[in-house]
Amino acid sequence: MIRRMLTVLMDDLTDSHHVRRLEVGDTGRRRSWTEDEKLRIVQESLSGPRLTSATARRHGISRQLLLNWRKAWREGRLGEEGTATSFVPAVVTPEPEAAGERRVPQDDRIEIVTANGRRVVVGTGIDVAALVRIVRGLEQL
Repeated sequence: MIRRMLTVLMDDLTDSHHVRRLEVGDTGRRRSWTEDEKLRIVQESLSGPRLTSATARRHGISRQLLLNWRKAWREGRLGEEGTATSFVPAVVTPEPEAAGERRVPQDDRIEIVTANGRRVVVGTGIDVAALVRIVRGLEQL
């Protein structure tokens, strides 16, 4: 990285503070991101609520660029078709059983929480293709 030093003095009538030294960093050429890197960064930004700006800062890219990548991913222009479900974190927790009690099976239902916080509760007999369409539709809202 090339650093250039520049000394700037401001007029006393406009500001009482003097800028003694101003550093301007030259970042060089544009970086090129592979599709895998873009997908990894998009996945990270979707892993929790309000992570877009923090993820963009962490990777040294603009928030708008990350939003463009997320839009391309939603429209199927970034990554393979059908990778939407791999971006949704799943947490499985067993229900505690009381000593001596036999567990009574209840309705076999699954609750799915999408990356943008929407919840879907479905029965275990649902058609998987229909469920994928529903989850994708909710992600685009």
